[in-house]
Amino acid sequence: MHKVLAEKMKESAMAVLPIGAIILILHCFVVPLPGMTLPMMLTGMFMLFLGMSLFSIGVDMAMMPIGQHVGSALIASRNLPLIVGVLFAFGFVVTIAEPDLSVLARQVASIPDTTLLVAISVGVGLFLVLAVLRILFHWRLSRLLVIAYPIAFIIAVFSSDYLAVAIDSAALTTGPVTVPFLLAIGSGFAAVSSGKSADEDNFGISAICSVGPILSVLLLGTFFDSSGTQYIAQAAEPVTTYGAMALMFLDSLWHALGEIAMIIAPIVAVFILFQVIKLKLSRTELIRIFVGLVYLLAGITIFFAGVNKGFLPAAAALGEELGRLNNNWILIPIAFVIGLGVVLAEPTVYVLTNQVRDITNGAISRRLMLSGMAAGVGVAMSLSITRILFGFSIWWILIPGYIISLSLSFFAPGMFVGIGFDSGGVVTGAMTAAFVVPFSIGVCSVIPGRNIVADAFGTAGVLAMVAPIMIQLLGISYSRKLKKARLLDAQAVGHSAEEAEAGTETEAAEA
Repeated sequence: MHKVLAEKMKESAMAVLPIGAIILILHCFVVPLPGMTLPMMLTGMFMLFLGMSLFSIGVDMAMMPIGQHVGSALIASRNLPLIVGVLFAFGFVVTIAEPDLSVLARQVASIPDTTLLVAISVGVGLFLVLAVLRILFHWRLSRLLVIAYPIAFIIAVFSSDYLAVAIDSAALTTGPVTVPFLLAIGSGFAAVSSGKSADEDNFGISAICSVGPILSVLLLGTFFDSSGTQYIAQAAEPVTTYGAMALMFLDSLWHALGEIAMIIAPIVAVFILFQVIKLKLSRTELIRIFVGLVYLLAGITIFFAGVNKGFLPAAAALGEELGRLNNNWILIPIAFVIGLGVVLAEPTVYVLTNQVRDITNGAISRRLMLSGMAAGVGVAMSLSITRILFGFSIWWILIPGYIISLSLSFFAPGMFVGIGFDSGGVVTGAMTAAFVVPFSIGVCSVIPGRNIVADAFGTAGVLAMVAPIMIQLLGISYSRKLKKARLLDAQAVGHSAEEAEAGTETEAAEA
């Protein structure tokens, strides 16, 4: 356990320190943060570090095993109504427990928090069912996405003010709770599913589930006026002493514990019900899972307290101070650096780069993929801040981006399509919710004539949109390298070019 804790703490430090360093540099050399904001941010950063470490252990001990057991048991039952009902219930309760999404909901002032969370959770539950049906019936991922996203954009025409919030919710829904569970569900189904597409079915489940929140928020937006509620950015509490700051964080921990316990309770209840009816796990396995749930509860509680009272107000304050500068164009290169930091800060990014390196047998190196993703997310972050500064519509970013991304899905190997769209949730993890979104809100709040809901939100969605483009391009590059290598090998043994090309297509599909 000590070795596991040390590894998780290392991953969490990698996630928190880059963004913390950026804030400190900006505080010292560009815009000093007011009052006690900086010490509160540093305390919040430590709490994020500790909370993420405990939370990661809880995910490995509880969420992943629950997902794998449920997935394997459901598909083995071959009972379609049971599969649909249980998957919807788990998709709903796991999404409700997603800390990134709760942070986002508290920043959308025009829709009540509970209403937004329930709507998004229903969307995830429904599309989790669709994602698993794709595995059962071997539907092609690219075809589903080409149908789903145009439908979402058509609905967005009638709810355009909430398009930015919708794509942010999709990006942040697939966060540290949801992604491990969805991946575990997918691996459980794919392990039992037969056929040559079993490996490919491990990926793409998060991609399909991301469409649900977009549709839910857009439909919800037709009932709520984005201009009807004045947004007030969350400011740091007016504490003047370190003792008062400590009491403030302790109070925040107590309130967060109650809120998180209410969120996790449905997950535990559904799991116990399923254990009694279907799973019948051993006592040892159950003890491990419930110990993991304790780690999960402690980690999310500490994470939330650190975000709400320390990190989030500091990010918003920093955005406000930079937005007030006469030469606020400096935000554009600063945003690029923040984008680089976001990619380098997410531990799951390194898991993804290692995964692609192994799949391609080193043809796509970890350094190449990491550099490509970092540059792409940096550009996306700069483009998002440019949109806030100059006030142009997010449509000008999303439509070309998704046309490119969906078009590439017909040319990239199938596994890279799944990995690519799943990776949108990888680059928009805890740091995006805790820093990027409130930072964008802070900038927008001091720019005259801007609407927080329509203009500030959307940054996370734009970041998530870039990842599929980069990874699918790498997949196409890998396929071409593989084809060239096969042709050279064929020439060496005297096979025809047609035979070599057929072998390349088969190998790329299996990769």
